[in-house]
Amino acid sequence: MDAPVTAADAVAGRRDALTLACALALEERTARRAGARTARVGVGAGGRLPDGRLVSFGFAGALSPRLGPGTLVTAGRVVSEDGSVLWEGEPVRVPGAVEAVVCASESVASEPETRRELAARSGAEAVDMESGVLAATGRLAGVVRAISDGADASLGRLAAAAKPDGATDWGAVARAALLEPRKTLETVRHARRAAASLRRAASVLAEGERG
Repeated sequence: MDAPVTAADAVAGRRDALTLACALALEERTARRAGARTARVGVGAGGRLPDGRLVSFGFAGALSPRLGPGTLVTAGRVVSEDGSVLWEGEPVRVPGAVEAVVCASESVASEPETRRELAARSGAEAVDMESGVLAATGRLAGVVRAISDGADASLGRLAAAAKPDGATDWGAVARAALLEPRKTLETVRHARRAAASLRRAASVLAEGERG
């Protein structure tokens, strides 16, 4: 007969669970609807971090032209803006994902010039604001990101559309749509493609945890 599961066993199991750490409410909602265990950690992972193993999960900006909007990226290395290695590990295996080095930035890389500078300094092909912070916990188990804006994209006013806790600033979205309608429409369209890729990835990860 199997030994009964104790309270200590249950706590240990929770701590070992794989959690998709998302900056934005949209990312968290997408992953949760796919059945994955999620936590919203806020922009730059400035919020409360959950226990257990963490996957840095959500949108990313491209630093390389080979990564177009909607491309799913998995990383085996996270580097700082100067190229220093912050984390190395086995990439999370997700069908169709492209392996790339991810740069941990301290601010939104919203313009092509900024992206080119980051690419040259870091040697990375994608950028986000959370992976470096999560790596510092010592509990990062991988990085799975979907490209929401290409290397030549300009986010314009939409760069300010996320609140620190990851909620959407709908006032900023409305102003962007009014003042930069074409740019805003293109950015939203690319974000939808990225969200679809995240949904597929979250389904795979959730199934892997159940298996």
